[in-house]
Amino acid sequence: MAGDQLFADLPEQSKPPTAAALDPAGAALDPAAGALDPAGATRNGAPQEVPRLREPQRDQIELRAIDIESLIGQDHPARVIWAYVADLDLSDLEIRIKARGDRPGRAMTSPRLLVALWLYATSQGVGSARALERLCNTHDEYRWLCGGVSVNYHTLSDFRVDGADLLDRLMSEHLASLAAAGLVDLDTLAQDGVRIRANAGTSSFRREATLERHLSTAQAVVEELKREVEANPDASNRRIRAARERAARERCERLQAAQSALAEIKAKRAQLEDKGGNGKTPKAPRASTTDADARVMKMADAGFRPAYNVQVASAAGEQIIVAVKVENNGSDRVLMRPMLERLRAAGHLPQGHLVDGGFCNAEDIEWAHGEGVEVFCPPTQSKSGADPYLPRRGEGVGVTKWRERMGSDAGKAQYKKRTICECIHARWRTWDLYQVTVRGLEKVRAVVLWYALTNNILQGHRLATAAA
Repeated sequence: MAGDQLFADLPEQSKPPTAAALDPAGAALDPAAGALDPAGATRNGAPQEVPRLREPQRDQIELRAIDIESLIGQDHPARVIWAYVADLDLSDLEIRIKARGDRPGRAMTSPRLLVALWLYATSQGVGSARALERLCNTHDEYRWLCGGVSVNYHTLSDFRVDGADLLDRLMSEHLASLAAAGLVDLDTLAQDGVRIRANAGTSSFRREATLERHLSTAQAVVEELKREVEANPDASNRRIRAARERAARERCERLQAAQSALAEIKAKRAQLEDKGGNGKTPKAPRASTTDADARVMKMADAGFRPAYNVQVASAAGEQIIVAVKVENNGSDRVLMRPMLERLRAAGHLPQGHLVDGGFCNAEDIEWAHGEGVEVFCPPTQSKSGADPYLPRRGEGVGVTKWRERMGSDAGKAQYKKRTICECIHARWRTWDLYQVTVRGLEKVRAVVLWYALTNNILQGHRLATAAA
């Protein structure tokens, strides 16, 4: 009765079949009647056909042919990255490979492929080796780069943090090629800093007494585990205790590094007090037990967190990075001269150097003048209301000329180019460079160099395309 009411409004040809028209399995006895509703619903004795649907069949096997070359378009950024990597001289890395000719050993993953993967992953905001391994199996652009070669996250992770010297060389070579093509002008450079969150928690910072207590406890644990490993003949338990001993030993090393960092902080504070200090009573110094090189700094949102101060020197106007220096000093005031010294060592000492007001340091400006570098930096306003562009008694020639230069219209027009360099930091933020996942100055430097080289490759391609 309920079935008759359900199909009461259907047309005659859409009624379900009666029970007499079906076999015991529920299929229609009349082939001409088509597929029928298994429930055998009818309307006025006429069969009701069911709709034809495409249902998923997951128990069948398919063999697919994939053209790897056609996975991405001809103008895809991955092709730009690979075109750059294909011409690199990576003999320094290839010479370390022991699997050669008929010698035993497994073939190594090409360093050229590892470089290309990390450059492209950096441009997509991927900073995890495990995530990159998954992408190489699932995303077409990474599968195109791999070309059928499998990679694992251990190899990717180790390669990323061990190649700082290689990346320095690649940046210098790429910069030289851009300068030779006339795409970048290295006579005027701009410097700016960006603070990147460290891989250390605020609660990991400890004072001297706490560090000494933890270190003595950790050393006692190491000695006890050593004795247990030597005394226990059981191999399985010995391996477990050896792993525990290794973990305790690494903790001891981190605590010792924190003590060394604490001594460095004390020395800097003593040097500051000798110069007169800042009029404030400093708190007891603390160092991190997880990343001894990290320092608590004031961030862009006015909060204080463990971070690194990444200094970037770039060609004014072109957004091409010339040099990168990772510091753990929270103040920019003393960081102009170290960057200029690094540029001089690399052969890129500029004629003009643009920095913001936080870098103003009379000693550094005087030193730069002696090196033939004109500094463009806005002078700070005096509380007395004096004109900041007028020379002052006791100042050197370099500082006096700097004030005159910044007071002129030509100097102010030249200084306006500095703001372009902040676009590099904005690009890094879009690539998710807010926090590093590695610890230590050298590893952080390696990670930042990946971002710097990726920026130069893509920006250099844009400049070359625009010039063509």
